[in-house]
Amino acid sequence: MDVKERIYQWINENKDKNIERLRKMVNLDSTQGNEKDIQRLIVNYLEELEVKVDIWDLDGERLKENPYFYSNRETFENSPNVVGVLKGTGGGKSIILNGHVDVVPAGDIEQWNEPPYSGSIVDGKMYGRGVTDMKGGNIALLMVMEALQSLSIRLKGDVIFQSVVEEESGGAGTLDAILKGYQADVAIIPEPTDMKIFPKQQGSKWFRLIINGITAHGGTRYHGVSAIDKALVVNEYIRELEKIRNARITDPLYKNNPIPVPINIGRIEGGDWPSSVPDQVKLEGRIGIAPNEAIEEVENELEEWLEKLAEKDDWFKNHPVQVEWYGARWLPGEIDTEHPLMQSLVDNYKSIKGSKPEVSASPWGTDGGLLTKVANTPSLVFGPGITNLAHFPNEAIELESIFETAKIIAATVIDWCEVSNI
Repeated sequence: MDVKERIYQWINENKDKNIERLRKMVNLDSTQGNEKDIQRLIVNYLEELEVKVDIWDLDGERLKENPYFYSNRETFENSPNVVGVLKGTGGGKSIILNGHVDVVPAGDIEQWNEPPYSGSIVDGKMYGRGVTDMKGGNIALLMVMEALQSLSIRLKGDVIFQSVVEEESGGAGTLDAILKGYQADVAIIPEPTDMKIFPKQQGSKWFRLIINGITAHGGTRYHGVSAIDKALVVNEYIRELEKIRNARITDPLYKNNPIPVPINIGRIEGGDWPSSVPDQVKLEGRIGIAPNEAIEEVENELEEWLEKLAEKDDWFKNHPVQVEWYGARWLPGEIDTEHPLMQSLVDNYKSIKGSKPEVSASPWGTDGGLLTKVANTPSLVFGPGITNLAHFPNEAIELESIFETAKIIAATVIDWCEVSNI
């Protein structure tokens, strides 16, 4: 039996144990600021494997010096990073296996069929907040690490398992791991891709638009200029830019994505009295960034587009829209589809699944952009979670897909890092 077959057999024999591990992870509410307990659980798993473990609170001072840092927090207390290193014997290529443990809030509990942290199993699926985004993917990575150790398979290159925080709010966890020196030749991130392979991922950045009007009494509103009315004009005008930006994208990896790089208005604030014409509205949103674009290019395009709004509406000649760039950002990233890691992952997928994988571009950003751009670590996104259930009520994952993903990633790690004879 060759090395890969031994790993596949081990994974088959250890399904139940890892389902329980996943349930314990899902039982823990690991929303922002509450990740300490789940990270301690992961430290315990890694220590059982006798790999080198590092656990630390993010270094706020170090992060603030980096232009790609963002967080809405003053302190990272109770939100540590964890890294486990399976050291190679030397002479091989290294790989990062990166997963985040932070999850978004559960939202309206009434929309859940079961409590959001129950980890209940129905018809081969486990349900719970974070189970698909991305604790199921993390379990797949832990199974890879444990299989290698349990079977005494030594590799030439290092395998670096990263369990990070802050992915959902800008990637500070992965950025701090990079700045601390945890880098490698390539990386795999098992975000919920439905086992599709994403060699490209969009980035995004938040923006705020300030639209001004003139206040007046609601009974004589014709003496004023409603900032809400003008905000509607701005919103439609931005839709035109969205169409222009997306029409440029001809990459076949986006063929199944109707809007590869959306511009989304997610928040509106304006007016202070029902009987007054509102004199100011704030629109807040996010703009998608294509893999081949720089953040600065995208910022300039939106700003220049809004400067031209006066050509359509005279009001904006003397009352231009104010643009502010604030808050979270996610870097875009891509890896060459002919990259050896990509080829290995595709081949191992075929071997396990008996069919070709679907290869497409990610509809959202991941920490892969940081790994690619900041750490110069080409990154692939490939995981077992259900894309359309991330952040949704009744979030779920097909358990069997976790084990298939573990096999495929383990085989790819074997190919990349190479088995040592020492």
